[in-house]
Amino acid sequence: MRRQIPPVSRLAHLAAAALTLLATAAAAAAAAAPQQAGAAVPVNVTGVLSAFPDLAVFTRLLASSPVLAELAGRSSLTLLAVPNGNLPQSPSAFAAASGADLADVLRYHVLLEYLSPADLRRLPASGKLVTTLFQTTGRAPADLGAVNVTAAAPTRLAVVRSPSPSPASSNATVLGAVTAVPYNLSVLAVDGLIVPSGFDLAASETRPSPAAGVNITRILADARAFNVAASMLEASGVAGEFEADERGAGITVFAPTDDAFAGLPAGDRLQSLPADRKAVVLRFHVLHSYYPLGSLESIVNPVQPTLATEFSNAGRFTLNITRANGSVAIDTGVVQATITRTVFDQNPVAVFAVSKVLLPKEMFTRTEGGGDSSSVIAATAAASSPPPAAATAPEASESARTPPTKLSSPPALRGGGQEYDTASAPAPWATGWWCIALVYLLLLPQLRLV
Repeated sequence: MRRQIPPVSRLAHLAAAALTLLATAAAAAAAAAPQQAGAAVPVNVTGVLSAFPDLAVFTRLLASSPVLAELAGRSSLTLLAVPNGNLPQSPSAFAAASGADLADVLRYHVLLEYLSPADLRRLPASGKLVTTLFQTTGRAPADLGAVNVTAAAPTRLAVVRSPSPSPASSNATVLGAVTAVPYNLSVLAVDGLIVPSGFDLAASETRPSPAAGVNITRILADARAFNVAASMLEASGVAGEFEADERGAGITVFAPTDDAFAGLPAGDRLQSLPADRKAVVLRFHVLHSYYPLGSLESIVNPVQPTLATEFSNAGRFTLNITRANGSVAIDTGVVQATITRTVFDQNPVAVFAVSKVLLPKEMFTRTEGGGDSSSVIAATAAASSPPPAAATAPEASESARTPPTKLSSPPALRGGGQEYDTASAPAPWATGWWCIALVYLLLLPQLRLV
């Protein structure tokens, strides 16, 4: 038997069909490329608000203030917008009567965290402290540049108030969700302006210069609830390294709260470590790049090197960062922690509070207790040994440092504020392989032996 040669016309039709299918696959890959790349698309806040006439006055206030320029390049924000009917007749006079500047009042309505209605419904009974754009000015003492968001009655989503203990502190009720650009911008309507409490009117209006460096220890001390972390940073001298790294790609700091340190098991031996090992643990809490919360929430490569990695070998002292249950989860291989709030976010420095002390698996191990007792973290033998020495060969100096793997930027602007489920969308390369397989099945009958 000899192989039959298919007619030329049939082969031509099949070839045309194959080219059409492959062209379709290429177009699908090209269309999906921007989403795969995760390129950051700045959100035009006033453009988003312009679709809602009931927010026209608030939009005009925002557009005529310096706050709008400060929002450029930021992501993962929640804007507390006040409808026209809920604004005072003269917002500027209202702010001045409260001893505040209108621009600072507007900054107080920009939360540096993306909060959807579902996030508000999951709030704990004690509420959640969320940093605002006002905190980045340096004029807010302690944590008074933040707002406390607490769950409200069933007819309302939440109540937003100043954390000031004063009974006269300002507050507002969340009326409902207006719109959202998923993970970039959430707009919530509130029933009135919220005025920050206790800020320093005599402070300079000049914002801190990035070139001058951000004092991480001061930020933690002013934010309260981070006294242990601030003391360890000051005693170790590691804070100086952080400030030097700010001048490059920036830094992202994960700061355990005082409650996180108090919750360490008795056998962890962290405080008994020698100073050089404590310094390794502190460096383990820092990424050598500035990542706002939106970038952490839309992470592509979860395994991230830390500053401790740069003083060791590649692949050691890494953090596994993922998004789980609406929060950013951090796994060290020994401890699983979550980001609880933004403490500070001004390029090139981001500081986030974490629920647990991040203990590296290279220095600690987890052992299970008997019965219903919780697992105990015990220091390994490595804890008493000197820290890994950095390579000293000329070719393994600064250039040999492992650069931090880039995180993806928040998802691009999507119309209508609707969240799209992209988990089930086929990858472009998968579409191409399906097309090739289909072409093969079409050609196979023509090429079989007769």
